[in-house]
Amino acid sequence: MKRKILLAWAGFALMAGPALAEEPIVGSWKRPNGTIIQYSSCGGDSYCGTVLTGEYKGKSIGSMSGKDGSYKGTVNKLDEGKTYNGKATASGSKLSLSGCVMGGLICKSESLTRQ
Repeated sequence: MKRKILLAWAGFALMAGPALAEEPIVGSWKRPNGTIIQYSSCGGDSYCGTVLTGEYKGKSIGSMSGKDGSYKGTVNKLDEGKTYNGKATASGSKLSLSGCVMGGLICKSESLTRQ
């Protein structure tokens, strides 16, 4: 009886695996300037970005909320001291970040590569 229960739970865990998979944004990403950033879950469908290398190591680069590779939130441009309303799209080994300030008058974007 115990063996059947264990097998049932093992089967359930295997079926639930894909549903429990991490979001595509989770992981380490390399910016064009060589800086590595990391997005990790910070509760619910929110993902916080942290600089792992370089001058701003340990600093927050903002947070994104969303799922299935499409996210919205804030992006901190640390070298400018500005925070942009941003969005991100993660697909495979690419992460596209973009953000705007002043009602969309000033926008920036960049593509990052998964590490």
